[in-house]
Amino acid sequence: MQALLAISRGIDRVNAFIGKSVVWLILFAVLVSAANAVSRKLFNLSSNAWLELQWYLFGAAFMGAAAYTLQQNEHIRIDVFYGARSRRTQHWIDLLGHIFFLLPFVALMAWFLWPYTIQAFYSGQVSTNAGGLVIWPARAILLAGFVMLTFQALAEIIKKIAVMRGLMEDPHPFISPKEQALKDAEDLAAAVKAKAEAEAKK
Repeated sequence: MQALLAISRGIDRVNAFIGKSVVWLILFAVLVSAANAVSRKLFNLSSNAWLELQWYLFGAAFMGAAAYTLQQNEHIRIDVFYGARSRRTQHWIDLLGHIFFLLPFVALMAWFLWPYTIQAFYSGQVSTNAGGLVIWPARAILLAGFVMLTFQALAEIIKKIAVMRGLMEDPHPFISPKEQALKDAEDLAAAVKAKAEAEAKK
């Protein structure tokens, strides 16, 4: 199990590095969008390539951060059922969900996107928009994102089993909205009390 945990930590490090790095692509997309708008307004110059480049950059940021988002347990989920269960039951829900739903889906997407990407690369397929970009980088971005998600799903399964067996601490202990609200209220009360005591000492 320790060897598997070492592999999961390696996957975490790679996906965390990529996930944190792709945030800069959002800035580049904004700059491209601004430059395109300025050139169109001032010089009446524009191109579908600039528009598609924005889509490529945003898509790369989205897919590049997807595995890191899974690692940080930040994907949206409905907690009406989940939040009312015991933590052990929640672990089982997570584990079975990862094994039977998440992992098959992302692995199949990666499998089907591989020939789809290769075909576009070798055929030199270009966007149907006038002056558009080649298609294969967009498909490669999708492929890379789902490959990363596949590895991250495996890492999450390994970590979940380790947590359930008591081999590691839970990296994402569940806090219900009610518990979070109570914690926030207690923190606020403590901060107000500390401020009042500091002012009283003056």
